[in-house]
Amino acid sequence: MSTTANTIIRPDMRFTCLQDWLCWQESLHNTAIKLGLDRCRTVAERMGLLKPDFKIISISGTNGKGSSAAMLDKSLRQMGFKVGTYTSPHLLTYNERISIDDIHIDDDSLCHTFERIDRHRGDISLTYFEFGTLAALDIFHAASIDIAVMEVGLGGRLDAVNILDADIALVTTVDFDHEVWLGHDRESIGREKAGIFRPGRLAVCADRDPPCSIAEHARDIGAELYRAGIDFDFSVNPTDWSWRGHGKEYTHLPLPGINRRQVQNAAGVLMVLTLLLEKSPFNSRAIYTVLRDFRLAGRLQSIPGETPCLLDVAHNPQAVAALVDHVQEISGAGANHLIIGMLKDKNHAAVFTLLQPIADRWYVADINSDRAAPATELAQALAEYVETDNISLYPNVALAIARAQANARPGDRIIITGSFVTVGAAIEYLDS
Repeated sequence: MSTTANTIIRPDMRFTCLQDWLCWQESLHNTAIKLGLDRCRTVAERMGLLKPDFKIISISGTNGKGSSAAMLDKSLRQMGFKVGTYTSPHLLTYNERISIDDIHIDDDSLCHTFERIDRHRGDISLTYFEFGTLAALDIFHAASIDIAVMEVGLGGRLDAVNILDADIALVTTVDFDHEVWLGHDRESIGREKAGIFRPGRLAVCADRDPPCSIAEHARDIGAELYRAGIDFDFSVNPTDWSWRGHGKEYTHLPLPGINRRQVQNAAGVLMVLTLLLEKSPFNSRAIYTVLRDFRLAGRLQSIPGETPCLLDVAHNPQAVAALVDHVQEISGAGANHLIIGMLKDKNHAAVFTLLQPIADRWYVADINSDRAAPATELAQALAEYVETDNISLYPNVALAIARAQANARPGDRIIITGSFVTVGAAIEYLDS
């Protein structure tokens, strides 16, 4: 996907290779995560990106953002809209983060927009994520899209995506993650997530039990909030589900993919679509098609084989609890070989405690990230809960999978989790 008919690589560009741009961006700012809007907003203003002529849907939340973004993207495209989608992090390649009509942006177009950002930033030091957010907006402007689906990276209020005023803001779930930046209680975290709401504009909360701060913030600024369980609701049956809200009702909806826990995300998406398209033709059949066919890489992804693998990017307690519930529902008589690699800023103790009931043997792997927790440290923490004889360490995910496959007996399963980086490495190895 190109932003123009012919993307021109200027001879005076800082870099002409995407990987060189990304490595440079990682080292440009003094910290990998630096919340705040001033830097990104200033550069966006210089580039003329702050007043887009397309609709903006912003999505924040602890879990479910990527799934909700994917459902919105697929539904809106089914209805004939040209859609730009910005998500993070990626599993295999950076290009996954920015797509137009489900086509990932190509390397040349990314280099072109990075060069444009670099020229306009002057002496402003941008983070890796801020570069990506500005790149998405620049590419969407050039492509003349109808709607942008923008996933917040961390929090909401001070995340780079929040330089834009969302036409509709969606909060998926609120739970514990990134507490150092967002706060150590759900009320504080909820207030950060609700920071993407805007006065006089639409907002949706898909969490049936949100912290009070969500509704309080909406009321304080005058946002028009629609809440799951109050303004819209859903009920789940063994083979389908139903949704009602805003004068509409849909019954016998397909469960999204294999995971009935995706219904909460789908319910929030349906509310967003109902509000967004209130004055436009609404193709309800498109929703059925999207839900019936919904799959998302790395989310309870099953890979068949002599020893089947289950991949899930769960990296916080809420997501890990959902993974555990799913495994307990499908488990047979065989053993579960659990491969895990995590970032160092995650709650390792809570994750290990939750995973214990489904892990018969642990394989702790180093992962390729500057923010990774060393496998030795993870294993030391895990030894507080598990016999050390049941823990083995590996320098990478590929070797951990190979050993688990060698150890597995008929009927066993391999579970790979803990981080997008872990699951991405697993997909790369299993596809090779």
